[in-house]
Amino acid sequence: MSLVNLPLIKLTNPDSSLPGLFLMELNNGAENRFTIQFVSEIMQALDYIDQALDNIPEEEAQKGGALITTSQGKFYSNGLAIEAAMRDGDAFYIPFMAMLSRLLTFRLPTVAAINGHAFAGGCMFALAHDVRVMRSDRGWIAMNEIDLGIPLMPGMAAIVRCKINQPSYLRDCVLAGQRFKASDAVAGGFVDKVVSEDQLRDTAVQYAKQMAQKARGLGQVIHLLKAEMYRDTVELLLNGGTSPGSYMQAKL
Repeated sequence: MSLVNLPLIKLTNPDSSLPGLFLMELNNGAENRFTIQFVSEIMQALDYIDQALDNIPEEEAQKGGALITTSQGKFYSNGLAIEAAMRDGDAFYIPFMAMLSRLLTFRLPTVAAINGHAFAGGCMFALAHDVRVMRSDRGWIAMNEIDLGIPLMPGMAAIVRCKINQPSYLRDCVLAGQRFKASDAVAGGFVDKVVSEDQLRDTAVQYAKQMAQKARGLGQVIHLLKAEMYRDTVELLLNGGTSPGSYMQAKL
């Protein structure tokens, strides 16, 4: 049963025996490019989850919960709607980074079921989750800003840096724009498991159910643990501004 059915987002509960389990399906066209509306609808879905968790009976809340995001087709997300981002500037980037921060510190465990390509902003969105599962037969995960000639905002660079922590992989990702297939992303430590397409959602649900137990009571402990675990990244996402390299007083 659909819990939230917005033009670009569908939110369901994939297992009625676990009311705190949510599946968010991204549905912004074939490429799931991030627009202001898309970001707003993701935030609305997260608002709904927060409200639903606050109203789950105590007995059910003790089962915990988790959030899965996924899509269908060739793309998980092909990143930002670049023309809109360039046109709208801070009005675009600030809400996008606020959304990444919220997902990074969300009160439930989060699992990205990467059904296809995850490029640039789509890669950042996937990295904001606690766990990433990627299909084996199709899809790359990559940061291609170097090829687009676009620098990363401080918070956007931070979320990549905090999740891709092997220096050679980080270098190749950001400075070479390398496209990583699923097995290479697992070797680099920023994708957790590779499975076939027909196993993707079931595997994501299995991860979610295992992790859900750590969210017993559906309180704020996980949120606060993540907030401190990723403190530097969150501060840059929320307060780092939109001027790359400004801390060096450099003109880029």
